[in-house]
Amino acid sequence: MKYIPRILAAITILASASCSNDNSNKQQDTPIAKNETYTNPVIEYDAPDPSVILADDGYYYLYSTGHGYSIFRSKNLVDWDRVGSVFNDETWPAAVRNNRKGDLWAPEIRRIAGKYVIFYTLWFGDVKYSLIGYATADSPQGPFTDKGILIDSQEIGVEQSIDQFYFEDEGQPWIFWGSFRNLYAMQLDVTDDAVITPKPETKQLFAGTAFEGTTIHKHNGWYYFIASTGDFSGGTNSTYRTVMARSKNLLGPYLDKNGQNILDNGFSLLLDKSDNFSGPGHNSNLIEDAEGRTWMLYHAYDNSRPDAGRLGMLDEIIWDDNGWPLIAGGRPSNVAKRPSTTSK
Repeated sequence: MKYIPRILAAITILASASCSNDNSNKQQDTPIAKNETYTNPVIEYDAPDPSVILADDGYYYLYSTGHGYSIFRSKNLVDWDRVGSVFNDETWPAAVRNNRKGDLWAPEIRRIAGKYVIFYTLWFGDVKYSLIGYATADSPQGPFTDKGILIDSQEIGVEQSIDQFYFEDEGQPWIFWGSFRNLYAMQLDVTDDAVITPKPETKQLFAGTAFEGTTIHKHNGWYYFIASTGDFSGGTNSTYRTVMARSKNLLGPYLDKNGQNILDNGFSLLLDKSDNFSGPGHNSNLIEDAEGRTWMLYHAYDNSRPDAGRLGMLDEIIWDDNGWPLIAGGRPSNVAKRPSTTSK
């Protein structure tokens, strides 16, 4: 079925911010015209753990946990239609562990060697048995063909091998993964026809036990680590929030604003709950629009209807004078200025 976008509200918003020395964010009143605004959530549908890509057809595609990985499509990052699923009962990855088939968690979409590649997590009811695999397609809507397992928790010696993030640095593909049992990084080999092979001998410890949902983003010579900490469940009682650190090198050391290392579970806060939304986290890769503005999609509970699940949220990343990312007020926006309609 299709998602019907929420009607935009005509109000004045708090749109610009600066970051204080105590790591809190402050807002300033800026009037924005009605036709230039959007309201959160941008997806009023359970859409946790989003991953986003700008496809060759000019649409953004967002993939989320649930329903065999729901696929949403948008021209502007704001108005989304649900257009299908990656997997169904017939195409579900076939791996069996712990005497059961896996549940699909936390997708990751990329364009690699001319293919749309979805990296998937399979969860088998115990941290010892999770897997990360991948599937490929010629179209962002599929059909996707399963290509098998890249990381097996037991074989790689990493419990909770989930929440994969793909990143290419100077031509070298990497995968980052893990959840609350240390995070790891490992090189991948990728052929011209998108056959992906792990290089286990390159596996290395990357971050401590406080995090899951890794994102790496490079900006002005810095590598930014953005992840989630806390408990995603519980609706309005969720303690989930989005945190960050940065490094001059891909593999670290990543330090927070106080110089604490993520290996020691140091972090600075990027996004916390508000009066209207709880549990903001597990963000997508960051997206730039045509004006060079940076955007982050993530999930959160609407406090007025937490039973609706983790809804799709959008907020702008602003870069402060010291090069740190911030979101206005450090909280999910209610109404904000729209992205540019064309992408960069």
